[in-house]
Amino acid sequence: MKLTLEFGGGLELLCQSIKIHEVDVGLKDGEVKLMMRDLLTWIRTNVIKERPEMFMKEDSVRPGVLVLINDCDWEIYGNLEATLEDKDVIVFISTLHGG
Repeated sequence: MKLTLEFGGGLELLCQSIKIHEVDVGLKDGEVKLMMRDLLTWIRTNVIKERPEMFMKEDSVRPGVLVLINDCDWEIYGNLEATLEDKDVIVFISTLHGG
């Protein structure tokens, strides 16, 4: 499944300062759909290069990270239970800024 992942608000620093990632996430044997929960685990393993704790807390994104699926808040889709489709665009933006 081909997806576009975008990181902003400082989160790109966890991904070697690369903001946009065109990725191909393979489904596990027997899976017919990709859930947001599975994508976050895949991102932590394959995209985040340093300090994954700044992106995720337990099995979800940290508080203060806005998640958009095709320009809509992921809460509309069910957060971790959101089902993703080929060519979806998922955006992660940190809303927290140091001072």
